[in-house]
Amino acid sequence: MPKPKTVSTSIDLTHSQYYFNRELSWLEFNRRVLWEAQDDRTPLLERLKFLAIFSSNLDEFFMVRVAGLKQQVEAELKTLTPDGRTPEDQLRDIHKNLLPMVQAQHLCFSDTLRPLLKEHGIYLLDFEELSPAQKAYYHTYFLEQIFPVLTPLAVDPGHPFPFISNQSLNLAILLRDELKHKELFARIKVNLDLRFVPLPSEFRGEWSSAAWVGVPLEQIIAHNLEALFCGMEILECHPFRVTRNADLSVEEDEADDLLLAIEQELRKQRKGGSIVRVEVSNTMSDRMRDRLLQELSVHPEDLYQLAGILNLKDLFSLAFLPLPHLKDQPWSSVVPSPMNVFTEPKDTDPETWENGKDILAAIRKGDVLVHHPYHSFSSTVQRFITQAAHDPDVLAIKMTLYRTSGDSPIVNALIEAAENGKQVVALVELKARFDEENNINWAKKLEEAGVHVVYGLVGLKTHTKTTLVVRRENEKIKLYVHIGTGNYNPKTARLYTDLGLFSGNDRIGRDLIKLFNYLTGYARNQSFDKVLVAPINLRSRMLELIQRERDLAKANKPAQIIAKMNSLVDPQIIQNLYEASQAGVQIDLIVRGMCALRPGLAGISENIRVISIIGRFLEHSRIFYFQNNGKETGSDEIYIGSADWMNRNLSRRVEAVVPIEDPALKQELKDLLTLFLTDNRQAWELQSEGNYVQRRPQEGEAERSVHRILMEQTLASVEPVKC
Repeated sequence: MPKPKTVSTSIDLTHSQYYFNRELSWLEFNRRVLWEAQDDRTPLLERLKFLAIFSSNLDEFFMVRVAGLKQQVEAELKTLTPDGRTPEDQLRDIHKNLLPMVQAQHLCFSDTLRPLLKEHGIYLLDFEELSPAQKAYYHTYFLEQIFPVLTPLAVDPGHPFPFISNQSLNLAILLRDELKHKELFARIKVNLDLRFVPLPSEFRGEWSSAAWVGVPLEQIIAHNLEALFCGMEILECHPFRVTRNADLSVEEDEADDLLLAIEQELRKQRKGGSIVRVEVSNTMSDRMRDRLLQELSVHPEDLYQLAGILNLKDLFSLAFLPLPHLKDQPWSSVVPSPMNVFTEPKDTDPETWENGKDILAAIRKGDVLVHHPYHSFSSTVQRFITQAAHDPDVLAIKMTLYRTSGDSPIVNALIEAAENGKQVVALVELKARFDEENNINWAKKLEEAGVHVVYGLVGLKTHTKTTLVVRRENEKIKLYVHIGTGNYNPKTARLYTDLGLFSGNDRIGRDLIKLFNYLTGYARNQSFDKVLVAPINLRSRMLELIQRERDLAKANKPAQIIAKMNSLVDPQIIQNLYEASQAGVQIDLIVRGMCALRPGLAGISENIRVISIIGRFLEHSRIFYFQNNGKETGSDEIYIGSADWMNRNLSRRVEAVVPIEDPALKQELKDLLTLFLTDNRQAWELQSEGNYVQRRPQEGEAERSVHRILMEQTLASVEPVKC
């Protein structure tokens, strides 16, 4: 690699021309998700899955980000983003960029994937394609299974337009009353428990050997409307869908009971926030569309007219059909070799031990780095907490819970620990977006079991992923810690790539004691020895590390930064990266999602490269590497943790980032970063204009997929176990 250029300049690095808009950058991320569905190298049912993920991502984007922009417009806020856009500018540009993207999504499904599904025996048919006998079957199905639960709602002077719930699929129907010679409007909410209704094998006819045959539920309803509107002529019937503001607004300073306040806000949310998007079929007539927009009080720029079926998020159900030849090869996580430490189980419940494996004994031998989903979550993180819950020498367990699964074995282990007489502290983040209700339910169960449940600090989300186990050993206190990049969720641990450090390092353990005191008590002015904690010292230390590389480059010494994260949008961090680039620091950024930094600008960021990895697993780990003039001497520094380089992570959340100091583990992480940087299968490179270019193998070059390579390397190292 050529030596980076050094630039001496007094350019104003805060100028808007040096920043991408975060919302538009997020849309580019979702475009890369869409590409996985469009890429014919992706297995067929995985392509369906990516179409569904694209839609699911968009729902959250509208419910939170677009909703927030609309609130700013309503409040007449004119604050400019770092890239110089007003809220109105952003809403206009979102619609302009997104409309052709969602149209391409629907075209991909209708023109490419639907025919391919038929070739492989999966027939998602339109009602018109059915034979008379098949239509008769669905008519009977309608009368027996659907008709009793439907509630058609008329719209007239005596019946106001009904409330349309968030993310619901509906039918808008135009009728004519022949007796009164009058046109009427009605709405039916489609029950989405079973969106695609299968056809029994005895009715499949020419598709008798197919793997699956069925039709969309809304089409069954639409073709049986005469049962709902007797004596009426059906003029039009078209599906539509609304998305509403779903962001919670809780005044924590005024809430005597945060749990109660969020429960009340969730109840208000169910009644419905303002509409931020309306999706309609492109077959809908202009007059029906205009009537619908008028009744919903929605502006035309919030309308998306789409071809084919709406709400492609429901394709998840077809993506999970039991057809392994149309999916990625199954993956079974493994137990990392350092965790295969066997001892005789103590006088505890034998079910809490896995064939005598002692996680704490493994940690006493040295720090252990785990990488999910390549390494088993249940046999490492979950086992760590479960063993501690039943170990008679463990005195206390303290951990943070941001998101966990609905049937969480982690939470059950904490309950068992409390029942076993241990002091258990669980910091449950009630404001974890879209998981608020789940976390409230767990918080109540934990409290009922005697766990000390804390809801964090006013004005700050607790996003850190930390566990502290306090154990008595030889009349002394021994501290064991886990600090990770991902949530304590066994389900997402199979899908998200995350790192975690297990350590018995007393200095790190003492830092976690301080962190939990900060979270549960009044210890505000804490200083930390090893762990970087937001909002206390994480931002300042990251800036120091970037500036140190800058100063080393100015002194003509080796300087390099490699950072991997989900998002990079913090202006102060970006300005410092620009300064480091100008000084000659080679900077490689692996940013899965939003990136507001513009790489490759002459005199600004020509020494900065940004790539994004999109593939089988969701890249969620955060790694920060600083060469520190010590690539060969070992003085380089590398960290992992829960924080992205975003203002919210550095200033408005509680985060923890830990240094990796064991030479072997440092090398393991550096090798991992190299794998990402050399990927030519799943990597996209950000251009200075804001578009991403997909890397492809050059002529004669082998394909390098980081996910595939890591699976192969992991399998070669240990024997697989069930996740």
